[in-house]
Amino acid sequence: MNIEDYYGIDDGAISFSRESASNFAKKVAGDFNPIHDPESRRFCVPGDLLFAVFLHRHGLSNEMTFNFLNMVTDSVQLHEQSAGDRVVLQDAAKRDYLGVKVAGVAKNHAPAIAALTSAYVQFSGQTFPYLLVDLMKKHDVMINPARPLVIYNSMELKLTQLESERVELKFSGATLAAEGKKAQVGLHFDIFDGDVQIGDGAKNMLLGGLRPFDQSVMDKLVADYNVIKNNYQAV
Repeated sequence: MNIEDYYGIDDGAISFSRESASNFAKKVAGDFNPIHDPESRRFCVPGDLLFAVFLHRHGLSNEMTFNFLNMVTDSVQLHEQSAGDRVVLQDAAKRDYLGVKVAGVAKNHAPAIAALTSAYVQFSGQTFPYLLVDLMKKHDVMINPARPLVIYNSMELKLTQLESERVELKFSGATLAAEGKKAQVGLHFDIFDGDVQIGDGAKNMLLGGLRPFDQSVMDKLVADYNVIKNNYQAV
């Protein structure tokens, strides 16, 4: 994967095309959420692509926290602003889209960055249906199938090794805290180099429009998602 194929730089500003962002979602992350389709009326750049671009430009640190603050579209040009241990991506109007806080040692080891990026975005792309459906069923809630609302809030990484070139993420558990029609979800994972654990992390999301879990409705939502996925892979 060459991350430079999925974003552009013009006079210091980071930008994305609909086609490149959609290709990243489908080909790299295995994420077939329709919101990343080029023709989508609600199109947005995948948060995992913003994560990947940041690592490509800044490298890995022992501790990293990413806060996704606003949705990025193909019309947005992002500028980096640094202050101490924090980097913010914002547009010309100073609206923040991504905030990243780092701590510890920082290293720009290209093979390790590529390995971690690939492992994480593939894990993250499995959120729906593989991880989220079982979690919603366990808590007897589900998103609105007519207008699913799943917002990628934040993610965090802790690493003890910054030069590992064989990286694997293993799901370690999930939490869901519902309040009314909303819920906070955390998907947790451990990071390994072979048999040695070198870190851990979590992907955090907000679910909206919750209602009681209905297996038949969820089965149709998953089937529709898989049709989109299979049709794309058959081309």
